[in-house]
Amino acid sequence: MASEELEENLSELQIGENGEKKPVENDVSEGAVKVSCFTEDLQDVTLHFQIVNFSKQIYAWIGCNSAKLGHLYAAATTRPNNNVSVTSLLGSTSDNTGSSIARRIVLKTGLNVVIACNIPKDSPMLEATAERKLVERLASLGYFRPKEKHSN
Repeated sequence: MASEELEENLSELQIGENGEKKPVENDVSEGAVKVSCFTEDLQDVTLHFQIVNFSKQIYAWIGCNSAKLGHLYAAATTRPNNNVSVTSLLGSTSDNTGSSIARRIVLKTGLNVVIACNIPKDSPMLEATAERKLVERLASLGYFRPKEKHSN
């Protein structure tokens, strides 16, 4: 599927509590599921992103040159030490592309995260670039929790 087709099909929308769809504006409405889609063209690849924000969870999809789902990971903080645990929901365990992205997004947002990623496993620079673009968009959407100040 061409980049223009994907952008056209995955335009930004907002789904309200009663299921109606409307274009996303810059406001945040309570109880709504927000969906944001964007595409980044790099030198030789096109990265497609979709972010779905639920009340206490983020779902993010990163597609590389196609609209395939790829591997699916879930990450969340676990008790008692608030460590982040990541598990593979779909895909082989030998390819962990995306699991580290999920772990770091949980640490930055404090929310549970589900990441679908179809970046080739032998492309660490592409994975780093995809994570940077995703983090930039999440920050611009206001999903990061404020940094805690430590007192001496």
